[in-house]
Amino acid sequence: MATLILLRHGQSLWNAANKFTGWVDVPLSERGRAEATIASCKLKEKGYYIDVCFTSTLFRAMETAVVCLTECGEICGDKTPIFQHDLADEDWHGWNKYESKFDEELPIFPSPALGERYYGKLQGLNKVQTAENYGEAQVTQWRRSFSVRPPGGESLEDTMNRALPYFKNRILPHLKHGDNVLVAAHGNSLRSIIMHLDNLSSEEVPLLELQTGVPNVYEIDVSGEVLSKTILN
Repeated sequence: MATLILLRHGQSLWNAANKFTGWVDVPLSERGRAEATIASCKLKEKGYYIDVCFTSTLFRAMETAVVCLTECGEICGDKTPIFQHDLADEDWHGWNKYESKFDEELPIFPSPALGERYYGKLQGLNKVQTAENYGEAQVTQWRRSFSVRPPGGESLEDTMNRALPYFKNRILPHLKHGDNVLVAAHGNSLRSIIMHLDNLSSEEVPLLELQTGVPNVYEIDVSGEVLSKTILN
């Protein structure tokens, strides 16, 4: 049996300003860093231990992962978290291909596949003002429908089509191997994974609300099936 922890990043500065963030690389707010610290403490209290971490390439998710792993060090033991970059850049002198020493280090794998939904022309706009300009019904459809895209952006279905294959091909093998996995990502990429794990329909998943900084904990058996789910709120 293995543990999968899905953690939406802590509050970002644009979450606090009620703006559409999408792929804009906005850092955490003070509250967001506190939420990541609280998540770390909750996981420590419950006795959870992390072997490997996956995150998006956006800073708010990576920052959440690091704070969660380091504020209560017991959840990764004496291991040092190390980002494992997969970049085709000669200036890295090969260190982008560095392989962790798993007895001493905890690898963190960032991937754009786990990134937030791309909101296109809505990115940077205030959500209340956008509803006033386009109408509440239209903005709700852009935000909450499964397959409708905002102008120039991705639908939730589009986000699922990149996040779910990454989960199945890259993350699930670790769980089947018995590794405890932390995934620090975003509301919509995590909705896509939860849709699969919880067997939600395309009508149900847009209604799923994920609080910032709150761990969703799954126990997974060797076949990849969900045995239980706990939300540490």
